[in-house]
Amino acid sequence: MERKVYDQMAMLDGQHWWFTARRRILDGIIERNVMPPRDARILELGAGTGHNLAMLSRFGTVEASELDYGARELASKRLGREVVSAALPDLSMFPQGTYDLIALLDVLEHVTDDKGSLRAIWERLKPGGALLLTVPANPWMWSAHDVAHHHHRRYRKRELARLAEDAGFEIALLSPFNSLLFPPIAAVRLLGKLTGKDDSDDALPSKPVNMVLDRVFGLERGLIGRVPMPFGVSLVAVLRRPNA
Repeated sequence: MERKVYDQMAMLDGQHWWFTARRRILDGIIERNVMPPRDARILELGAGTGHNLAMLSRFGTVEASELDYGARELASKRLGREVVSAALPDLSMFPQGTYDLIALLDVLEHVTDDKGSLRAIWERLKPGGALLLTVPANPWMWSAHDVAHHHHRRYRKRELARLAEDAGFEIALLSPFNSLLFPPIAAVRLLGKLTGKDDSDDALPSKPVNMVLDRVFGLERGLIGRVPMPFGVSLVAVLRRPNA
C-alpha cells in the first residue's frame, strides 16, 4: 500500500466506522464459527498498524507479521512484542503445524500468488486449525480505493471457494459482509466512475454519520453465519485444515 494509506490507517483505526464495526463482526465470527481452544496460538499475517491485535489477543497468544516498516513499528508497540517482516507466500520463518488460528484480513488481494499463499498458510495450521480470511468482493466495484491500496484483484464468491479448496481447505463459512451498507457504497462507487470523481474514500465522516455507519455495519455481528447474506462489499471466510 502507499505510505499515505498506512498513515491514514494509523490515524483512523481507533474511530473510523469501518475499522470499529469490522473488529466487532470478526470477534463474533471467531466466537461462533472458529471456536478456537482456550489459549489458542494465533498468527496475524499483514497486521498493518496492529488494529486487530487486541481483539485477536482475547482468544489466545498472538504473533504477527507486517511488511511496512512504519506500520510494523506501531503494531509492535500495540502488541507489546516484535512484529516480524514476512512476504507471502514465504512463511518459512513460522513453524509448520503450529497455529490454531491464522488471520489474513484484507491481505490476500495484495499478493500476486494467492493460491501459493493459502497453501503456505495451510501448512502452518494445526490439523483442525482455521484461517480467518477477508477480501474485497465484486470485480466490478474496482475503484481508486483499490489502486491506492495496491490491490491485485477483487474476488467473486465462487472464485474464492475454488481457490480455498484447491489449497486443501474445508470451507466452514463463506459469506458476503458489509452487506447492509452495500447499496449506498455501490452507488457511490458507480457514481464516481461515471463522474470521474473516483477517490480512495478513506476519510473520517462527521461524528454523527460515523456513529450511524458504525451501528448499521455492526449489526452484521449477529447476522453473519446465521442469516444468508446475498451480497456485500467484502467476503469473509473461515477455512479449516482438515483433521485427517
